[in-house]
Amino acid sequence: MRPRLDAVAITSADFAKTVAFYECIGFEFPEFGPEDQHLEPVTQEGEARLMIDHVDLTLKLTGKTPKPPSHSIFALLCDSPSQVDEIATRIKSTGGTVKTDPWDAFWGQRYATVVDPDGYEVDLFAPLA
Repeated sequence: MRPRLDAVAITSADFAKTVAFYECIGFEFPEFGPEDQHLEPVTQEGEARLMIDHVDLTLKLTGKTPKPPSHSIFALLCDSPSQVDEIATRIKSTGGTVKTDPWDAFWGQRYATVVDPDGYEVDLFAPLA
């Protein structure tokens, strides 16, 4: 058996803002408290996990303050082109950042890029027809 992608890790300076952002996309989170340093949304069997570490934990573990990248870390497959539009609209309506508005990409996908509160870019896509 070959290795498979099990998780994607990001950092957060403010769990409440980060959770609100990813809930707009459709993730569901268990309750968390101010002492928590690691969060993961609820996943179904076989799904890759999204691991969110507080920046303080990351600093403690690595000795460096994390800096979100300037390019997307991961892309989320949506059920339909309209779901890409709906998520981007929800993000925008809550004051979030939509870096690239939904568009029909030449490679055959409805595509958009949103930015989480810490600067991580998340691509949203769905096959066209």
